Amino acid sequence: MKTKSLVILYAVGAFVALLIGAAAYFARPAEQAAAARAPDPAALVRFHSPSLGDPGAKVHIVEFLDPACETCRAFYPYVKEFMHANPGRVRVSIRYAPFHPGSEDVVRLLEAAKRQGKYWETLEALLAAQSQWTIQHRARLDLAWTVVRGLGLDMEQLSRDMEAPDITRVIQQDIQDAVNLNVTKTPEFFVNGRPMPSFGYEQLRTLVERALREQYG
Repeated sequence: MKTKSLVILYAVGAFVALLIGAAAYFARPAEQAAAARAPDPAALVRFHSPSLGDPGAKVHIVEFLDPACETCRAFYPYVKEFMHANPGRVRVSIRYAPFHPGSEDVVRLLEAAKRQGKYWETLEALLAAQSQWTIQHRARLDLAWTVVRGLGLDMEQLSRDMEAPDITRVIQQDIQDAVNLNVTKTPEFFVNGRPMPSFGYEQLRTLVERALREQYG
């Protein structure tokens, strides 16, 4: 009788161990998948990335942007709205994903304008007049050039700086990071490292509000 009880006890123990092992086995792929989806923090923001807002803000929006992208133009006011509604709590950093033909030249223009301290004015002017220099989804640098003439830029210096090797490196780094983060369209947003589960204004707002709650209560 005692032997029989021991056999039953060992059987129950083995069954429990089997259940625990099975749970661990099936949980591991889910954990691995989650880890695979988690973006590399080093690839999200680089030292060269233009940033707007309080550097101490605890909610950080990273946007991969193509200046020739119509949806990027449409979403830009929403990003500014999040910042204005939460002063000191939200900041934004811009990365480049120049998918449209000719867009890389406009990115060069933006980076050259940054050297003159006029990055955000230039970006906003280009987005506002996007339909004037993006023709059939192709960016035209010659037309974009006319848009920025009234911004007080040194145009000769701008033209020289656009060909600077470090600007080429910035673009190459952003493109490589976009590939590593599986950015396939623009705009693509990450909020405190989290990508949007699907694209849309509500999805972005939900991510921002979640991060605000987590960081500020």
